[in-house]
This record gives sequence, C-alpha cells and structure tokens, in this order.
Amino acid sequence: MRHDATDDQRREGDDQRRKGIAFRELHEAGRPFVVPNPWDAGTARLLAGLGFAALATTGAGLAYTLGLPDGAEGVGREEILANARAITGATDLPVTADLESGFGATPQEVAETVRLAAAAGLVGGSVEDATGRAGAPLRPVEEAAERVAAAVAAARELPFPFTVTARAENFFRGRPDLPDTIRRLRAYEEAGADVLYAPALPDADAIRAVRSAVDRPLNVLTGGALRLSVVDLGALGVQRISVGSSMARAALGALLGAAREIREEGTFTFGTAPGVPAYAELNALLGAAPTP
Repeated sequence: MRHDATDDQRREGDDQRRKGIAFRELHEAGRPFVVPNPWDAGTARLLAGLGFAALATTGAGLAYTLGLPDGAEGVGREEILANARAITGATDLPVTADLESGFGATPQEVAETVRLAAAAGLVGGSVEDATGRAGAPLRPVEEAAERVAAAVAAARELPFPFTVTARAENFFRGRPDLPDTIRRLRAYEEAGADVLYAPALPDADAIRAVRSAVDRPLNVLTGGALRLSVVDLGALGVQRISVGSSMARAALGALLGAAREIREEGTFTFGTAPGVPAYAELNALLGAAPTP
C-alpha cells in the first residue's frame, strides 16, 4: 500500500483538533484543573503518566536547562518553540505554552508567534504585557490589549481551538497594584482572550476580587508564596491552576542538595533519600506509552 503524506497530515490535524477541544472543555467543566509545567520531553512524559489532563510549558524552567537566568531575554522564540515541539511530541495531552510577550515589536509579529506555536503542536499559549525593560516593565494597557487582540485573531483563523491566555504581570514584576491588574484583565477580556491570568496574586482576597471583576476563565499561579489548595481555589471560582517554575526549582533544589552533600560531607545518601525514584522505576515510567 502506498504511503500517503496527506493522510498523515490529516491525522495530525484531527489529533490537534481533538486536543484543542479537550483543552477548551477543561475550562468549562465547572471544577478546577491543574496544568503542571514540564521543562523537557522527559518531565512531560512523567507528568502525563501521573494522570494530569493537560500540560503547560515553563519559560523559566527552559531557561534554567539552557544555563540562563529567567527574564534576561536570553531565550528566544526559536528555543521556546523547539522546546514546545519536544514536549508536544512526548505526550498525547493538550499542551499550552508560555509565549512570553509574543516575541515581536508589533501585533503582527505576535500573531505570527501564535501561528508558529500551532505549527509546533500547541493548542494554547499565553501572551504577557511585560516589556523586559527594567525602567518600564509593563506595556501601556492599550498597546498590550492590541497585541492580545492580534493573538486572538490569529488563533481564530486556525482549523482547531487554540486557547489564548492573556497575562497581566503587575504583581509578578514587583508592582502589586490590584486595581490596575483588574483594569488590564478587563481590557484583555474585551480584546477576546479566552483565559485571564495575573501571576503572583498574593492571597484569596486578591483572587476573589479578580474573579468577581471578569467573566472569562481564570488561571492562578501556585507553588510559591500562595498556599491555597485545589479545593480552596475551586471555591474561589478558579478554573485553571499552574505551578510555573516551582517543579523545575524543586528538581534543581534536589540536585543542589545532592551536590552540596558530596562537597561538604563527602557522603552520598541523596540517592536513597525518601521520594527519590529507583533506576528501574524511572525506566519503567519513561518506557510506558504516552497517555491518550
């Protein structure tokens, strides 16, 4: 039988449409879901094998694997999308990506980033309003909303649902201005964003204020100072929960602890510490088929 490349493309398109629909439906299920943040193909497969329904990439986690600090603008669009392609290829789960501020000076370039993200196998992506400049860390809200609108327009042209998340970065960039955060999220909602996200909201009161001010699904970042559980966040009306760089930092913390034990104590107990998977266990987990 002759192999038809068109059939492969059709199957890939059907698969991405299935993932896009599944990801969109998770936001409409009436209960919160967690998107853990793998930073490479291996961590994606491990997390998929534990039964999560979707995954999200982490810009910080990727930067660390490349030997770079996060936020130094050292990781470009090509590296971000190559990492996303490796993760989407490692699992059958829907994957959304941290697309930074859209990788471009213009809304048109942000739209192109969304198209390239879709080509990498992603079914969602976030666009933030940060500039990367220390003196002026946030874009004017009108400019940021225009960029979100461009991302949404590009997403709507795709042959499958691509979920656009708009991020208001105030708290994450050291500007804990809740009224301005809400003003920005409302503007991004008006621009058509599917999901709204203000990373580093400090407590339940702030989350409650945001939730009551907007109508779109809300993503909340945990794993840092915010100590609320999935049940707590669900009671606040949160639809999606991500953990950002915290899993990558936990893994690197274990590595640093092991290295310090060797250097400072001259011992090697870290390999048999509680919670450390055995060699055979990791091989078995990574050898399993991707979770459908």
